[in-house]
Amino acid sequence: MQERAAKVGFEWEKTEEVWKKVEEEVGELKRTLRTRNKKRREEEFGDFLFALVNYARFIDVNPENALRSTIEKFTRRFRYIEAELKKAGKDIHDSSLEEMDEHWNNAKRKGV
Repeated sequence: MQERAAKVGFEWEKTEEVWKKVEEEVGELKRTLRTRNKKRREEEFGDFLFALVNYARFIDVNPENALRSTIEKFTRRFRYIEAELKKAGKDIHDSSLEEMDEHWNNAKRKGV
């Protein structure tokens, strides 16, 4: 739909303008977090995602591929955490966030 709108001129001209819209949507989403209105939060989260997907189009990034790649990276790193804790004879449920984060950062440094 964004591409269709762009074809008829309903489009920003500069990447900075698109990013400004993303920031605007983040602000609106943050404001809804102070309320108990789940429907409104969901609506604003959708607006944020829509703006972010539009930004991805502007910077020539396929958002589905980017998300898929990030999920795969997260999975590899989380499995690394599990493996390292197991090597150390620790149960992940008994590990602190700080300890897991240290393993996460090691995984990042190692290019996992």
